[in-house]
Amino acid sequence: MIELVEYIAKALVDHPENVTVNQVEGEQSIILELKVDPEDMGKVIGKQGRIAKAIRTVVKAAAAKEGKRVVVEII
Repeated sequence: MIELVEYIAKALVDHPENVTVNQVEGEQSIILELKVDPEDMGKVIGKQGRIAKAIRTVVKAAAAKEGKRVVVEII
């Protein structure tokens, strides 16, 4: 999952070297924290959050295939 989120985010931003993804294990789910350069925050979120929603949808589908619950937070 980390590689998937990192790959998508690096394709969207101007500063791919500043993209990091941290995984936090919860009791019922996995939280992926996506950190990007402050200048690239708008590109990852998109207009009205459309890109962020799309990223979450793709990750949710990949997680469902593995039988897990994943939450993506953009920091």
